[in-house]
Amino acid sequence: MISYPSRHCTVELQALPSRIGQVRRIVSAQLRYWHLDPLIDRATLGVTELLTNVHQHAEPDKTCTVEMELLLDRLVVSVRDRDPRLPVVDAAHSADTDATCGRGLSMVAAVSEDWGARPEGEDGKVVWFTLPAPAPVSGRPERAPQPAAATAPRFVEVAVEPVAPGAPVAPVAPVADEPAPAHAHAPARSAVVG
Repeated sequence: MISYPSRHCTVELQALPSRIGQVRRIVSAQLRYWHLDPLIDRATLGVTELLTNVHQHAEPDKTCTVEMELLLDRLVVSVRDRDPRLPVVDAAHSADTDATCGRGLSMVAAVSEDWGARPEGEDGKVVWFTLPAPAPVSGRPERAPQPAAATAPRFVEVAVEPVAPGAPVAPVAPVADEPAPAHAHAPARSAVVG
């Protein structure tokens, strides 16, 4: 069985209105990096609602951690805070489409595949939601980019003698300890259509 490592991102913050916008930008940038652009709107809406709940309701402080984990088929987004009280969906506000507050968890439920809350020890909780991750083109997660040293071309120092004008020039041979790359003998193709 082949297993692919999950991708993980964590941000710790004080859930203050000025910080919520910054976290939205971080979430958006991370999802773009993971090539999950279709999830940005729903993920940022869900994170905004969960952080707003921490700001409005969490005690003794507003310290929290936003965590995103990309599994094979879904994105899990969670917010951990220090208030052990589990959230309660307010049915009266949830049904009122004109309500300007009290609908946060209903909105999270509406945009997500699944959501929930669980106690975290004796002094906190985690509220989470999941979004289905679009399948990569190849059917498996993309490989992480290789470090620059592994992909950098190898240069070999060569002594060059001056050539008289009009004299024939011999073709350059590949380095003796490395075979010529397969594409070295293929005709060049243009990337421009037309």
